[in-house]
Amino acid sequence: MPERADAARNRAKILAAAEQLFTARGAAEVTMEDIARAAGVGRGTLYRRYPDRAAIAVALLDEHERRLQESLLRGEPPLGPGAPPAERLAAFYVAMVELLERHAHLVLGAEVGHSRFTTGAYGFWRTHVRVLAEAAEVADPDVLADVLLAPLAPELFLHQTSRGVPVERITASLRELAGLLEPREGGIEGC
Repeated sequence: MPERADAARNRAKILAAAEQLFTARGAAEVTMEDIARAAGVGRGTLYRRYPDRAAIAVALLDEHERRLQESLLRGEPPLGPGAPPAERLAAFYVAMVELLERHAHLVLGAEVGHSRFTTGAYGFWRTHVRVLAEAAEVADPDVLADVLLAPLAPELFLHQTSRGVPVERITASLRELAGLLEPREGGIEGC
C-alpha cells in the first residue's frame, strides 16, 4: 500500500528536523520531544513511525549506506568486485571513514551500545568483510570479520578526531590493517 501524502510529508519533516538537530547537537543530546517540536508534529505521530532516536538515525543513514552497499556489490574495483581481498578491504575502510566523517553523528545515533551489531548495515558490512577474509584464506574469518570492523565504531572515530587525529592518519592506519588479508608465503596463518 502506498504511503499517504500526509504521512509522507510528516516523515520528511521528521527526518529533516532530526538530521538538523543531530548535526547541531549530536544525536545523544536530542530527545524525541525535541524532534517532534522541530518537525511540527505531535509526539504520537513521531512515535507511530519511529519508536526511538536510533530508529530515526537508521532511517537517515539508510540512503547513504545503500549507495555504499551498491558500490560494494556492483561498483568498480577495488571497492567493487575484481580486486584482491586486501585492496577491497582498504577501499572499504576509505569509504567507511568518509561515511563517518560526514555522518558520524547519525551512525552514533543508530548504533547505541549492543544495537550496533543488530543493524542491517552492520550485518551487511560483516558479511562483506567475512567474505573477503574467507577469500584471503585466513584461519578464522568469522572472528576476524568483527575484529576488522571494530576500528569503524563511531565512538572510536569521534574519540580519535576529537583528540585531533587527522582523518588521513586514521585511513592510513586502516589501510595498514587491511594488509592482514594480503597473501603470505604458505597462506595466511597468523590471522
